[in-house]
Amino acid sequence: MTTAGSYDAVVIGGGHNGLVAALYLARAGWSVAVLERNATVGGAIASGEATLPGFVHDLYSTNQNLFLGSRTYADFGSDLSRHGLRFRTTDHPYANVFPDGLSMRVHSDYERTLGQLAQHDSGDAEGFAGLYQQYRQFAPYLFGLYGSAVPSSAAVRQVLDLLRHHGLRGARELTHTLLMSTRELGTTWFATREAQAMAACWGMHLDFGPDVAGGAMFPLLEMFADMENGMSVVEGGAQRLPQALAAVLAELGGEVRTGAEVDRVLCSNGRAVGVRCVDGSTLTARRAVIANVGPPALYQRLLECEQVPAQVRRASRGYLYGPGTMMLHLALEGPLPWAAGSGLADFGYVHVAPYVDDLARTYTESQAGLLPTEPLLIVGQTSAVDPTRAPAGHHVVWIQIRTMPSVIRGDAAGAIPHTGWPEAVEPMTDRVLAKLEQYAPGSGSRIVRATAYTPQDLESADPNLVGGDSVAGSHHLSQNFFFRPMSGHSGYRTAVPGLYLTGAATWPGAGNNATSGRLTARQVLKDVRLRGGSWAARKRRHP
Repeated sequence: MTTAGSYDAVVIGGGHNGLVAALYLARAGWSVAVLERNATVGGAIASGEATLPGFVHDLYSTNQNLFLGSRTYADFGSDLSRHGLRFRTTDHPYANVFPDGLSMRVHSDYERTLGQLAQHDSGDAEGFAGLYQQYRQFAPYLFGLYGSAVPSSAAVRQVLDLLRHHGLRGARELTHTLLMSTRELGTTWFATREAQAMAACWGMHLDFGPDVAGGAMFPLLEMFADMENGMSVVEGGAQRLPQALAAVLAELGGEVRTGAEVDRVLCSNGRAVGVRCVDGSTLTARRAVIANVGPPALYQRLLECEQVPAQVRRASRGYLYGPGTMMLHLALEGPLPWAAGSGLADFGYVHVAPYVDDLARTYTESQAGLLPTEPLLIVGQTSAVDPTRAPAGHHVVWIQIRTMPSVIRGDAAGAIPHTGWPEAVEPMTDRVLAKLEQYAPGSGSRIVRATAYTPQDLESADPNLVGGDSVAGSHHLSQNFFFRPMSGHSGYRTAVPGLYLTGAATWPGAGNNATSGRLTARQVLKDVRLRGGSWAARKRRHP
């Protein structure tokens, strides 16, 4: 066994939260190494020519609004820009399409959006305006909570500020909304099933089927934040975001090693002191080890049994993953010819559900292990937002297919006999393209190449996406807020001193928000101060 270096902190996993945690520690003067098993950093933020040369696809996540609005971007945006990070934004963020050529469209222009909703149904416009008013009232506190550790004094301050400005009545109103399912949110505020589906589709981006309590928070935030800000993608491909993070980290003296898979967290006297890689090399961590993994991987694989309290190991086995995701990447000659009319090809996302009952059926089928008859298609028209992604006159389209079984037990439609993803992916792709053809007639003739990634492919690319769960762990109420990642184990500390957990398994969960990485670094620095003064003071005492 060889020693491959000694650092103040070692970070396991080069996803964006791991890189962000390292970035803040390096800025504080720490020596930091990030170890990534893959050949490139980024985790689920990746891009490449998945179909044909010259067609650059975001392989997994694509909408970067959360990162653009993050504290991390505010802190490091100018540095990231120097290393080539640019964004393209559309003022046509999202739409839904329905049978018979109907559509509902949300523009960055609020009045235009409201006018189009009123043309569909005055009740939908009234409900959208009322819900937007509630969003405007409560968004500062929700986003403040979203950016704070839970529990923490900062989170308590957000609640106290809410009570101070809106009283118990306002807090009760907001809590009532947040505890709703997405079906309840839609029926409470909207008159037609089209507008109700528009809200419910956002819940399916996470693992909130229409009838799961607590699903309303994400639609409440996403519907209006995307309307206000448009929808943004990374110019030239999502991979440029983690590449820029790694470049800024290097400027601050940090080190990133790719192709370096960790198989053990090393402990001494009950404390994490380093890591061992699969090649047998070890790295010493004088102050902290940060693991950008899920609780099962941490407590059942990376740590020896005797290092983990029995109750923590049991709890980690109960960490829940949501249903799987399938990705479909299309290279096209020309834009998608939507039946719903001109202008729809300019939108960042087009949701193809069509209705809430279809979403509920899809969610139930996938949870039962069945290939769904009518999966939700989240159609990302990437080259409409960033024309650099495809040759002139051509387009790339990103389709996230929600929700899918991680392990196939059958087919809800009774047409696909296969129970293995390698055999089922082709007929399932045909089903998806047939559904797309219903809403965009002639789309099939424009497809030059299609490439599908199964739930198994997602997990192979990023082990945090267990079973192809694209959000790295269920966000239901029993595993969210104070209970993320596990009951009795919130925050970023772990059961082993000196070892910290970061990433989507921790609050605030999935999304390219960089919040977990920033808050983890802050927790590490706070703990070091509590153990014996600031790092800078120690350096002065021990040069």
